[in-house]
Amino acid sequence: MDMGRESRWEKDAMTVEIVFALVTGAVLAAAVFALVAGFAVLVGLTGAARHDALTGGAVAGAAAGLWRVVRVLRRFDGWRRQGH
Repeated sequence: MDMGRESRWEKDAMTVEIVFALVTGAVLAAAVFALVAGFAVLVGLTGAARHDALTGGAVAGAAAGLWRVVRVLRRFDGWRRQGH
């Protein structure tokens, strides 16, 4: 194999890893949001407090999902650079 060119297997592995990262990131984001939303409903928040809790849950979910995507892709890049 030429240096600097990926084989078909490597391209497929990258595609699978990207999809895995996006799916697990979306699941984590949804889980974090659901946890916060469930807490807001369970506690009985209303009005501005409920809105703020849901907004905070959405932000925390997005941050957790983004963190997951970056973590998975960085781990894969490190694994790939080691020659696996």
